[in-house]
Amino acid sequence: MTGPDATGPDATGPDATSSDATGPRIEVSGLTKRFGDVVAVDGAGFTVEPGRVTGFLGPNGAGKTTTMRMIVGLVAPTSGTATVGGRRYRDIPNPSATVGAVFDASTFHPAHTARDHLRVYAAMGGHPDGRVDELLGVLGLAAAADRRTGGFSTGMRQRLNLATALLGDPPVLLLDEPGNGLDPEGTAWLRTFLRRLAGEGRTILFSSHALGEVRQIADDVVVIRGGRVVAAGALDGLAGAAPVVLVRSPDAAELARTLVREAPPGRPVRAEPAGPDAPEELRVHGLDAPGVAALAAAHGLRVHGLSTEELDLERLFLELTGGAR
Repeated sequence: MTGPDATGPDATGPDATSSDATGPRIEVSGLTKRFGDVVAVDGAGFTVEPGRVTGFLGPNGAGKTTTMRMIVGLVAPTSGTATVGGRRYRDIPNPSATVGAVFDASTFHPAHTARDHLRVYAAMGGHPDGRVDELLGVLGLAAAADRRTGGFSTGMRQRLNLATALLGDPPVLLLDEPGNGLDPEGTAWLRTFLRRLAGEGRTILFSSHALGEVRQIADDVVVIRGGRVVAAGALDGLAGAAPVVLVRSPDAAELARTLVREAPPGRPVRAEPAGPDAPEELRVHGLDAPGVAALAAAHGLRVHGLSTEELDLERLFLELTGGAR
């Protein structure tokens, strides 16, 4: 994040928030939304556990925002249910004290100051006015509290959005693309802040189309493509989410056969040429770099280069959907 809202000691200190209760679980079951002939979300089902950060992963237009808006009642589902702690959002008393949601980083009146904005939302939610200054300090916005939001950077807007969501000290947070437009410093700050909130027992669901961002923050992921949930669980345990090992070897053809033939039981390995112009390079799926090196050494096969390539989002989706685009 840029501007005067630079990362400070108060942003992630022990008094950053006051809730220490375990948050409620989010449960989505058979959730479907049709807009005319368009099926935006198709039978989505997943669970978001308290005390964990869950990344909601998918390309733009996959149905992430629509699903999250259905969870908080901003979009009526065609069918299916979404509950927080066993209740639909509309049935939760004083919902902003249970769920804090961020959907758009530009929904500020440009003539309002950050303090004005938070006071309006605190009054609407019935939250104490003192919470405003507390959160301005927590989110690193104290120095910009009386500046008009029309001049805020993207990073400052994201922090103000988070402050708004936290006014009721909610145990559940839904954040739609909170990392959009952030510089490396802002991304690091967001990662630390969300990890701290989860450590307090809160239930956190954040959406993103950037696999690298999700890898840095999330404990669990829900992967959605074309409105359908194609995978859910711990990121490293998902099919196709393991790193790809890149190998350079003058014995590439024999090494590929050896890796497939000698793979540990229950761990299918696939080794394929890296490309038509790289006959000595392999891309290995299903085995880590030390495992590749050990098998090559055991069979006297030469390795001149070994590295790990993290899967990008598109490749992850291709793996999860059997190669179908």
